Amino acid sequence: MEIRAATVLPARREPIELHTADGLTLVGELAQPLDRPPVATLVTLHPLPTHGGFMDSHVYKKAANRLPALADLAVLRFNTRGTSSERGTSQGTFDGGEGERFDVAAALEYAEFHDLPRVWVVGWSFGTELTLKWAHDPLVEGAILLSPPLHRATDADLDKWAEFGRPLVALVPEFDDYLRPDEAKARFARVPQAEVIGVDGAKHLWVGEPYVRIVLDEIVRRVNPAASPLPTEV
Repeated sequence: MEIRAATVLPARREPIELHTADGLTLVGELAQPLDRPPVATLVTLHPLPTHGGFMDSHVYKKAANRLPALADLAVLRFNTRGTSSERGTSQGTFDGGEGERFDVAAALEYAEFHDLPRVWVVGWSFGTELTLKWAHDPLVEGAILLSPPLHRATDADLDKWAEFGRPLVALVPEFDDYLRPDEAKARFARVPQAEVIGVDGAKHLWVGEPYVRIVLDEIVRRVNPAASPLPTEV
């Protein structure tokens, strides 16, 4: 069977709640391999909720639908404060990336409390800003950025990640609306361990199955290289 955009492969999927230090309850889902423990964990941070971003943004939904089965990964998705999806609405209101520091911390605390292994943070657009600003936690093995705008995240945040020392991979679309590969390479040069990968033909939202496959392959190549490249059929 060819893996298509709507393919959902077997996994253990459960609704979860995250509890922030400032008293909010956030809704989410954890997907894990069906009959074995995960080898690593993706904590995903979604695009801008004021522009349609949420835990079901398509790359993350497809990651949860495929990667537990294909790459033995746990995929944790959740709605940041004030964000709604089919799973429900997280308490609170959008705070431009500041109050969301508590949301990031709550997701990482959930992963730690539930003994989820080898945590990598995957941020997309606004989620990359949250990653760079708030995810330099000792639990985190590394981070993967999809379409980083480097708008709210500043050079000071990049310097903090450089000091943090953990791997940082940025996938930058050739035709991104905000930051394109050449400029991204210049901006990320201040992070010695950063790797910037320009993706030919891609746009900010990674629309189209070929681009989704590139993203998921690049994630798996870093987080569980034994499962790379991902199959296109099952």
